[in-house]
Amino acid sequence: MTVNYRWADSADYDVLGEVIFDAVRNGPSLYNEAQRRAWVEEPRSGPEWHRHLVEQSIAIAENEATIVGLMSLKQDGYLDLAFIRPAFQGTGIFRILYAMIFKLALSQGHSKILVHASLMAQPAFSAMGFEIVKKETVDVDGQCLDRFEMQWLMQNPA
Repeated sequence: MTVNYRWADSADYDVLGEVIFDAVRNGPSLYNEAQRRAWVEEPRSGPEWHRHLVEQSIAIAENEATIVGLMSLKQDGYLDLAFIRPAFQGTGIFRILYAMIFKLALSQGHSKILVHASLMAQPAFSAMGFEIVKKETVDVDGQCLDRFEMQWLMQNPA
């Protein structure tokens, strides 16, 4: 399996919505079906979705057939999206996408990266050096979803 990495453009946006849907609705999860449905009822697409993505830098992984993973960074250093299709989880894609995002964040002068990580994503972000700031519960369409506010901080040289 060959996976290529690049930065997304607007032509990719609707497929990114499909990747998120696939990851949330079809992947392994610590959330129940009602929570997963509230989180992502259907694949995101259209003008509102495009407006959400246009000001972000989005690293993507793709094989010969389609996009299989994504991770995005907002201009303020907030890591907004991180999703890998279920069939590609555990293959190292998350780590490579994060390396792209990390390099970008450093080049933009960020000394901190923030993320709100799902229960499934928290271990992967912890492995990348993120620390939990707090565990929180958010209401999404009447469903309570637990998640973690996490941050990566540039370490001062000793």
